Amino acid sequence: MIKYVIFDFDGTLVDSKDIAIASINKLSEKYKFKRIIEEEIEHLRKLSIVEKCKALNVPVYKLPIWAVEFYTLYRNAMKSLHMFEGVREMLFELKNRGYEVAIISSNSEQIIREFLKKHKVDIINKIHCSKNIFGKDKIIKRFLSKNKLSSSQVIYVGDEHRDIVACKKNNIKVIWVGWGFDVLETLEDETPDYVVNKPEEILSILL
Repeated sequence: MIKYVIFDFDGTLVDSKDIAIASINKLSEKYKFKRIIEEEIEHLRKLSIVEKCKALNVPVYKLPIWAVEFYTLYRNAMKSLHMFEGVREMLFELKNRGYEVAIISSNSEQIIREFLKKHKVDIINKIHCSKNIFGKDKIIKRFLSKNKLSSSQVIYVGDEHRDIVACKKNNIKVIWVGWGFDVLETLEDETPDYVVNKPEEILSILL
């Protein structure tokens, strides 16, 4: 029986695409890699992180180094950050129906907590983050161990290829949302257990 519903943050709970692109383009000016232009966004959505980095001439090994600067820029633009339509209501309905809600993200824990406080979402206490964008599987593993949970007691909701990879490594079922960063073409080699296009469909799956 599912006890915890774990969510990714960016692209799953909040629409941060414009903030992320603006922050990346700011860094591109400083570090001389390729800017993201509007015409290329849909193409980039079909690529894995490694492929995105290659397309933008960004050295993958430098991502952790630039993370602090990226999240500083991101945090400064948080006034324009908002939840996707229907997400807030879905979160509270999950809680009302007895599910625990958690967040596992590559974003900053401080940013996530500030956002939840501002938007009066007080039902999420467990927030686990990592600066390693490829290390989500390890965070999930620690989450399971710390909370004495089996893989069958949690389900993960995310929007990126790496979310599915991390869940499969932990034998966790995953719901992929169609409103996030990646598109279905990105998922050819990794198949999610469920695909949803509206937040309320997550409730339908669990019920």
